[in-house]
Amino acid sequence: MQTNDHLKPTDSELEILNILWEKGPCTVREVHEVLEKSKEAGYTTTLKLMQIMHDKNLLKRDATNKSHIYTANISQEKTQGQLVKRMIENVFNGSASQLVMQALGQHKSNNDELQEIKRYLEEIEKRSSTNK
Repeated sequence: MQTNDHLKPTDSELEILNILWEKGPCTVREVHEVLEKSKEAGYTTTLKLMQIMHDKNLLKRDATNKSHIYTANISQEKTQGQLVKRMIENVFNGSASQLVMQALGQHKSNNDELQEIKRYLEEIEKRSSTNK
């Protein structure tokens, strides 16, 4: 069985994971209904993709009922962390500051987001100064 440490979910797999992270356990039909709101997707395509994700250990499946219930088998936080780490290494030549500057330049942040970013930076500064 594959471990979840270095998984590379595809864009379609991430869409399904996001639905499951937000809604919790779902049937294929429930996931498909959410996907249909934003793109054209056939039910059998959604079913096949979720079966593949189960085989890849991205999803857990409860088959005790007639309709199988799927849940994410990887955490949102861990997945986001792996994707960001890979992006920093591959796109920004290992520079986290370049990623942050690009993200802030491309996205209009509201005051709440900016305050949250400032608080986070202050926490990082405090931790690094106590580790010296």
